[in-house]
Amino acid sequence: MKRILILLFIIASGLTSCDKDYGTFNSDNRPEIPVTFPDATTFGFNPYITYSLSSGKEIELKMSIPATSGRTIKEITKVAGGTSSVNAASLNASTYITSPIAVNSTEYVFKTTLQEFISKAKVTPVAGGEIAFMFLITLDDGTTIIPVQVRARIVA
Repeated sequence: MKRILILLFIIASGLTSCDKDYGTFNSDNRPEIPVTFPDATTFGFNPYITYSLSSGKEIELKMSIPATSGRTIKEITKVAGGTSSVNAASLNASTYITSPIAVNSTEYVFKTTLQEFISKAKVTPVAGGEIAFMFLITLDDGTTIIPVQVRARIVA
C-alpha cells in the first residue's frame, strides 16, 4: 500500500510540476510598439466608442503609438469595416480606403461617416448594435502592425 501511495505521489508530482510549452499558437502576439485607442472604452478585449445615430457627426477613432517609441505612424495602409466578425484576414480584401492615408505622426484620428460606412461595408447599423474596424498600420521603418479590432457601439 505504501508503494502505491509513493508511486501515485511521484506520478502526480511529475504531471503537475512540468512547464508545458504550447508554442506560438497559445501565446499573445504583442507588437513591440503597441497601438492604443485613447478615447475608447475597454471592457473585455476590444475597445469601443459610443456613436449616436441622431448626432449626424462623423465616427472618429483616435489611435496612437507611444511618443517614446522613437517611431511614427507612416500611414494607415488598409482599413476593413463591417460587423464584429471583421478580423485581420478581412484586410486582405479590404476596399474601405482606396489608397493609404499618410500620417507621419504618433497619433491619428480616423474619420468616416455613417453613410460612407453603409456604402463601403455593406452593413446598415441599428441602435443597440455595433460596427467594427480593423487597421493595417505601417510605421516609418516599414514595420506593419494590425491592432485589435475597434468598435463603435450604436445608440439612438
